[in-house]
Order: sequence, then C-alpha cells, then structure tokens
Amino acid sequence: MNYKPAQPLDEVKSRRTFIKKTSILSTGLGLLGNAAVAGYSQVKSQRNPLPAWKGFNLLDFFSHDPDQGRVTKPEYLQWIADWGFDFVRIPISYPSYIKFDRTRPIRPDEVLNFDEQRLEAVDQLVQHCWDKGLHVSLNLHRVPGFCINAGFVEPYNLWKDQEALQAFCAHWDMWAKRYKGISKKKLSFDLVNEPYQRENPNDQHSPGGPVDVLDYRRVAQAALDTIKIVKRNRIVIADGNGGGGMAVPELADLDLSQSCRGYHPFPISHHKASWVYKNPETVPPVTWPLNQEGVMLDIQSIRDYYSPWRDLITKRVGVHCGECGGYNQTPHQVFLAWFGDVLQVLKEMEVGFGIWEFSGDFGILNSRRKDVEYEDWYGEKLDRKYLELLQRQI
Repeated sequence: MNYKPAQPLDEVKSRRTFIKKTSILSTGLGLLGNAAVAGYSQVKSQRNPLPAWKGFNLLDFFSHDPDQGRVTKPEYLQWIADWGFDFVRIPISYPSYIKFDRTRPIRPDEVLNFDEQRLEAVDQLVQHCWDKGLHVSLNLHRVPGFCINAGFVEPYNLWKDQEALQAFCAHWDMWAKRYKGISKKKLSFDLVNEPYQRENPNDQHSPGGPVDVLDYRRVAQAALDTIKIVKRNRIVIADGNGGGGMAVPELADLDLSQSCRGYHPFPISHHKASWVYKNPETVPPVTWPLNQEGVMLDIQSIRDYYSPWRDLITKRVGVHCGECGGYNQTPHQVFLAWFGDVLQVLKEMEVGFGIWEFSGDFGILNSRRKDVEYEDWYGEKLDRKYLELLQRQI
C-alpha cells in the first residue's frame, strides 16, 4: 500500500464570520397530549450546539469514476454566497482519488493508493468554497467496504471486516492531516454517508435496513479517535442510521454531531425516482398533505418524525440536515408546499440544511422539471420560487 500522510494546507483567512423504509406513524401520533406539548416547548428552549449552516451539496467527486464527476462552476459558489447561504457539503467517493486498474474490481491492497493529483483537485474546490466564506463539510460518500449506492464492487464489508475498518481510518487519517491547520469554523468532517446494510450490496433494489448499532458505534468511534488525535476540536458528524433518517442515541456520549435527512415522507421526496422504484411509471400521484395507507401526513407528522432528533439536541448533541430536497418528478406545487413544511420544522429545531444539489434534478438550477417556468439566470435555468423558499429560512 502506498499511503503517505499528506502535508496539511495552510490556514487561510476567512472572508465572513432512505428513508424509504421510514415507519408510518402509529395511530394517534398526530394528536399531541399536554405532556407532549410541554416536552416540545422544553426542547425548543434547548439550543442546537451545531451551527445552523444552510446551503448545498456539491457533487464534483460523488462518482467513483473521476471522469464522471460534476463540475462546480466558479460562479455557482459566488451565487451561493450572494444569495445568503454559508454551507456546502462535498460527498466524495474514495475510488475517485485512488490509483488502481479500473478494468476490474478494486483489491484490498489498492484502497490506500492515494492519487495526489486528484486529492489536489479536492483541495482546489474546498479552497474556492472558503474563498467565498462557505463552511465545508467533507463527507466520504463511498468508503472502503461500504456505499449506500450500488455500481462499484467493494473488496470487503466495513461493518464486519477489520481490514476494511483499518482502511477507513487510514483515509480519515489522511484527510485529518491534510487539513490539520484549518479552523473548525471553516471545515467539518462527515464520516460515512447513510449507513445501511443490504442483502446484496451490488443490487440497488435489494432489501436492507439499519446497520447493527454496535457495529456502527465501533466504526464511528474508531474514525472519530483517528481524527481527534490529529485535531481535537475538529467537528465530526455521524449520519443517521438506516440510510440517514434514524437518530442514533447510542452515539450520544461520543464527541460526535449527527446528520439527519429531509426526505420524509419518502414517496414525496423521491417520487418516481428510478433508483428507488423498479417501475416508476406505476407509482401513484402524490399530494401534500399526503394520505398514506389511511394515515394523513402533514406538518405535525413531520414534527413527530423529527422527535428523536430533538431528543438528541436535549442531550447536547449537535444536529444538522446534511441532505434534503425533492426529485424533479414531484409536482412542483406539491414539492413547494411539502418542503416548506420540512424547512419550517428544521427552523423550529434550529437545524441547518444542505440541499442535495445546487444544479441538477434536486437543485434550484437546471432541475429539468416540466412544470416550472424557469428564469434565465446568466444562461442557467433558475427555479426562482424554490430559491425564494430557501431564502426565507436564512
């Protein structure tokens, strides 16, 4: 293995201070009693320890194939800052910065063959974000032994194999040392995207569920310890279990914040998504509020859904919503009404958010919706109503 710790970047001066299987609510959950109301008021008085950063995911390194990544145009970052946002999350697939023979599956002896040129490409994007005053959350979307997405054959299982865990920690050791000199105000680390266990990891539609919480804790604690040895005050975030949506109170005693998702209810956020449904054309239409199997889902049901995350905040665990938004097949008026309620609930909790993408099917630019009258914005197609909805939360 060719792993060598990289040199840290110099500090720069800042320019400005799934889940598809989410359980349906049980009978009567939407009718809060006096005790529940009192509890909710008490939660509201407890401040979220994590800043309420608001912004977008940038998908330049999301693909395991470095030649298939998105390109964040410099003007995108300028617009993000000019429109009042202060946050970007950068989900990274580790094979995008590894040297290996891509005509075959990667081998265990290759997962630490870091490609300095590709790492520098990550550095450049991160630096451009800092130049615009944006906080960067560096997330490993695919790690040695796990990714919630299929399409790349892993050589082992992160949740069960010690060799995979050692490689995972080596990646975080590299990133921690590379950015050792950077303030926590400018950079945080998001350990692994959306822990999930499928029966067949190579089949996107294979059934699955949450990772065993003891396995998740063991993996998260090992990576956390690796990072904290390098920089003790680095903000480190663990995604919710079961694909991101399940709060993990079993991690509350660790020096970890946690990241939820803004995709509830899933039939609205991922309406007719091909990677979710084998036959998207058969998916029934959606409305908001949504009648799901006789249960009416509305803003109160969203508050109920986030109750476990409020409980984490009362335990002084920082919470952020690292991913949220809706696919372009959800009717636009339904999407705006539903997502406005999601944003309202997150605001009540003082929880920030990262829209899944800035430009693309989930984004405010170039989303390819058929029911939107786009505004021409310097050659890009801007969903002005969506932008204004987000700006009302800033």
